Amino acid sequence: MNKPRTLNDKIFLVIKGLFMGAANKVPGVSGGIVAFVGGFYEEFIYSLQKINAKAFKLLINGRVKSFYRYINGTFLWLLIFGMLVSYFSISKILDYFLVKRELFVWASFFGMILGSIYYIGKDFDYWKKKTFTAAIIGLSIGVAISFLNPAKENDNLLFIFLCGIISVSGMTLPGLSGSFILILLGNYVLLLVDSVNALYDTFSEILIGDFSFTSNVERLHTLKILAVFTLGSATGLVTLSHLLSYVLKYYKHITTATILGFITGSLGVVWPWKKTIYKTGINGELILDTNGKQIIMNYERFLPDMTSVENWTAILFIIIGISILLLLDWYGKNRKTEV
Repeated sequence: MNKPRTLNDKIFLVIKGLFMGAANKVPGVSGGIVAFVGGFYEEFIYSLQKINAKAFKLLINGRVKSFYRYINGTFLWLLIFGMLVSYFSISKILDYFLVKRELFVWASFFGMILGSIYYIGKDFDYWKKKTFTAAIIGLSIGVAISFLNPAKENDNLLFIFLCGIISVSGMTLPGLSGSFILILLGNYVLLLVDSVNALYDTFSEILIGDFSFTSNVERLHTLKILAVFTLGSATGLVTLSHLLSYVLKYYKHITTATILGFITGSLGVVWPWKKTIYKTGINGELILDTNGKQIIMNYERFLPDMTSVENWTAILFIIIGISILLLLDWYGKNRKTEV
């Protein structure tokens, strides 16, 4: 896994990071699916699992190069760089289209997840009693999560740390959307919108020499929340990777079957034709959270009216989403042939 990477390999790793970062921010879509379908899931888990006591010992002893090689540093750095760039670029574009063309965005992701089910399942020939049971359990959990009602926002720092640990599951577990889990926990807007925007605004102000944010109590509190959330995410990422590394090593087929079932069950989350249900008071007025945002209660799903041109366009986007996964499959096969 530590073989020298070509320039093309490095560019593609950054692109994969861009897609992972964008996917992690969209409720219902898992960055882990990108890793799984992109063919680098096991290397991702393996590399994270290398961030352990031995790695820190190398770092403390000043053996930086050995530390970098040990944790597969080039791979992790390029991937994380892509994710960070995505959070301040591609994810902003996605936010825009989720407001302006929400149906088409969800349709594209629905198609991509359908494609990923095919991608993962087409070569899986280990259907036995254990793997079938695992797939049913994964399917049941995925469906159950899809229909849970969100909690209210909570900025308690211990809870924020736990949110970080739980939400990062979307990067390590294909099919489990960390963003959707944050909606269920009530903190999606606080942690993936307000906090990220606060960091972006702070960096923008620093670049022009404006340090007025240091006296902005609300901004500093939001930045503190982001720092605790980041710490929780890092903790969760390393902890889960050790667990998954063990599971993939000894129970690979059962794990794959569970993931396949889970992804199928999570299709309900990204069903394109849905109406957002917001929390209302006794008199029907919309209730806002502490940031002045409407509180999402759940989604009301419905079947599309096929006399509408917009719905046919959405189906076209589903086909495009599926095609993207088929192209990835074709690209992966071609690379193996060339090697």
